[in-house]
Amino acid sequence: MIMFGIAEIAFSQIPDFDQIWWLSIVAAVMSFTYSSIGLALGVAKVVAAGGFKGSLTGISIGTVTQTQKIWRSFQALGDIAFAYSYSIILIEIQDTLKSPPSESKTMKKATLVSIAVTTAFYILCGCMGYAAFGDLAPGNLLTGFGFYNPFWLLDIANVAIVVHLVGAYQVYCQPLFAFTEKWAAQKWPHSDFITKEIKIPIPGCSPYSLNLFRLVWRSAFVVATTVISMLLPFFNDVVGILGAFGFWPLTVYFPIEMYIVQKKIPKWSTRWICLQMLSVACLIISIAAAAGSIAGVVLDLKVYHPFKTSY
Repeated sequence: MIMFGIAEIAFSQIPDFDQIWWLSIVAAVMSFTYSSIGLALGVAKVVAAGGFKGSLTGISIGTVTQTQKIWRSFQALGDIAFAYSYSIILIEIQDTLKSPPSESKTMKKATLVSIAVTTAFYILCGCMGYAAFGDLAPGNLLTGFGFYNPFWLLDIANVAIVVHLVGAYQVYCQPLFAFTEKWAAQKWPHSDFITKEIKIPIPGCSPYSLNLFRLVWRSAFVVATTVISMLLPFFNDVVGILGAFGFWPLTVYFPIEMYIVQKKIPKWSTRWICLQMLSVACLIISIAAAAGSIAGVVLDLKVYHPFKTSY
């Protein structure tokens, strides 16, 4: 985690979101790589076992209690919600597109394709992973040591995960970095610490613009998130919490309200009622996901010692 944090400090100094397009492409390729490996290994294990493990109703009562099964089901909703909480970077991506065609048309097509592809991969990996291991399926098939052979293929998949997460971290954090720096520049426009750009010559490349505020603020943010990650290394629980808190307001509520205003949909009309019902349903799912994920963290903390890993 410390090595990951050091790498992110370096990549975080890339000034603008549109300058990390190459990192985003690399991350996407890595995502397909480890997902495909996990899917292929799951299929191979099912074939080798001669059938599917598990059941349609999920993990058996006895392996976990009824209450634990309910909490885990709610937590799973948060994990799924996190996978689709990309709206916070949607506008940032759209701002980097060139027209014609119009940015909105390009984004609609890109969103449709990306949702279809990722959903297909998620369903296949989830179903085949459960079919391969049944009640003993780990939360993360690759890093949870669900597969032991072949080692070289597992190593490739784990490297792909690391590279993907390095890129994904930047894609999600760059808009936050830019927002904070823009706010600080407007608040203190005459501060050299915040606004001054120092040109550093790089042989064979264009000069790098060093901003002291950007260096300190972004480095401090990465250090803080790294320390929190080391204190709370509960992957599924934390992902569920982030998904629960980010999904409804950013992915559902605000887009629906903006759509209603833009299209001037009359209050209490059939379309308005349907949209509100969708929003309320997603709110209920988010609340349930948050409850399940928080319960998972509480249970994990009972047996966890900070900065120590048990095997």
